Formats: sequence, C-alpha cells, structure tokens
Amino acid sequence: MASRSTPSLSSRKLPQQARSSQLVAAILQAAVQVLAREGAQRFTTARVAERAGVSVGSIYQYFPNKAAILFRLQQDEWQATSTQLRLILSDGSQPPLRRLRTLIHAFIRSECEEAAMRTALHDAAPLYRDAPEAAAGKAAGEREFKAFVRALLPQASATQRREAAALLMDMLGAVGQQFSAQPRSAAQIRARADAMADMVSAYLRSLGYAGPD
Repeated sequence: MASRSTPSLSSRKLPQQARSSQLVAAILQAAVQVLAREGAQRFTTARVAERAGVSVGSIYQYFPNKAAILFRLQQDEWQATSTQLRLILSDGSQPPLRRLRTLIHAFIRSECEEAAMRTALHDAAPLYRDAPEAAAGKAAGEREFKAFVRALLPQASATQRREAAALLMDMLGAVGQQFSAQPRSAAQIRARADAMADMVSAYLRSLGYAGPD
C-alpha cells in the first residue's frame, strides 16, 4: 500500500517588502480568527482568504496549502513558548526551583488564556505532525528544558536527567491541556500551578537536587 504523502509546510516565498510582510501578517491574523471560530475541521484556505479580504491566489503566493498556514501558527506558538521558557530558566537572579515554579505558573496561565487556540492547533496537528519541519520546530523548547535539567542535576546520571526532563515536559503538557479544558479563575490557576511546582520540587530533590528553593 502506498504511503501517505506529507504535505509541504515550507513557505513558497518570504516577504521581501513591507507591503508583502503586511499581507502575510493579515493572512495569519485571519487564520487565527478562522481557526478559533470554525475549528480545525472547517478551516480552509478559502475561509482565510475571505476573512483577510484577499484572493486565494494571494495566499498561495506564500503558503502552498492550509497545512502550511496551520503549521506557521503552531510554529509561532512554539517560538513564543520557547522564548518565554528561555527567559525564565536563564534568570540567574532566582534560585533554580524558583525559576521552575515561575515557569509552571506562566505555562498553566498561558494554557488557560489561550485554550481555544491551543485546542484547535492540537486538533489540526495530524495535518503536519509527520513533517520534518514539525519535529524541528518543537525541538527548540525541549532543548532549553533539557539543558536546564542537566544544570540542575549534575550529579544524576544522563539517563536520570533525560527521564526527568521528559517526565516534566509530558506532565506540563498533559496537565495544561486537561486543566485548561474548562474556564478557570485566577485563584484556581495559582493553586494548580503551586501544587504542580511542589510536586516537581519534591521529585527533583529525590534525584539529588540540594540547592535552595
């Protein structure tokens, strides 16, 4: 049986002028609105074009298909998350576990504030998750987190550090997705983030972390 082809996710061309950059920005803004309103199943290039007030042909100048548009939205989300993660984890003015607590609070809050978009992007993932660009985009944030865990647990084995990083990332993703499935108050978000941070701190201490909180 023939294997399913992987859609191209690369932009057909990059905007070179201010006008072109504005057009791409308008397309992506319209895509966010269509995705939030219609969901992944009803997301189409034609709907994006209509929302942006441009022709479908104008969109195809920059994005070869709807999967490429959705992947660009996911890429932007990954980049924003990775940047936030890096800034928090690299803040040497705070002890490591305090940085981790700050990160957990920021992550859970973001998951709840952007729940509709995150859910829609998750539903759209089958369109692009098998493409090599998807693996490369997601890896950036993972590298930041793994580097932090290595520095946090220098005395642990490489296997322990890998497992700790994978467990913590999986926990954040799973709890964030489940917890944000319904509206949450600021107090509920703080309580859940604090509980998660307490559990993570205890786990890391069991692996040998002996520094300050």
